[in-house]
Amino acid sequence: MIKMKDIIREGNDTLRVEAQPVKFPLSTTDQKLATDMMAYLENSQDPELAKKYGLRAGVGLAAPQVDVSEQMAAVLVPGENDGDEPVFKDVIINPVIISHSVQPGALTEGEGCLSVDRDVSGYVVRHDRITLRYYNMAGEQKKLRLKNYPAIVCQHEIDHLHGILFYDHIDTKNPFGADDDLVLIS
Repeated sequence: MIKMKDIIREGNDTLRVEAQPVKFPLSTTDQKLATDMMAYLENSQDPELAKKYGLRAGVGLAAPQVDVSEQMAAVLVPGENDGDEPVFKDVIINPVIISHSVQPGALTEGEGCLSVDRDVSGYVVRHDRITLRYYNMAGEQKKLRLKNYPAIVCQHEIDHLHGILFYDHIDTKNPFGADDDLVLIS
């Protein structure tokens, strides 16, 4: 079981390097890693389990965050209400954004990260809509369009696979500056 102590923090070199593509079929080690990362997200979104194990809530966890430099991330975007089906739930392996909107998007509250223990204020400007191609754990290629919050989450996790942290996208001179066409997502 992955716990907070297993998640590396900013300053660790693994977070700043390009992760290696994952080979198929998945090794037993990679299968366990994928399952454990998704289990962390499920547990972190359950208030009782999160409290019991001292987990910070997360909607995404990339392999580099647990010090494994591979292109794999678990994503679990919950539904609107408790008991709703997740908006998006999968382990994305070797993901690529194959197209994106011109229109930018950002979360009104800014972004956070399990590997960053401090608040970093500002708009993290990303694409509002993306088309994502990835492989699932079974090695099946998937392609889907995502918009708003799920698109932002996937871009955040894909950045981890390329050595980029969310605050790299914040305009340091004007953290809350925004173009007129910026879609603010709450």
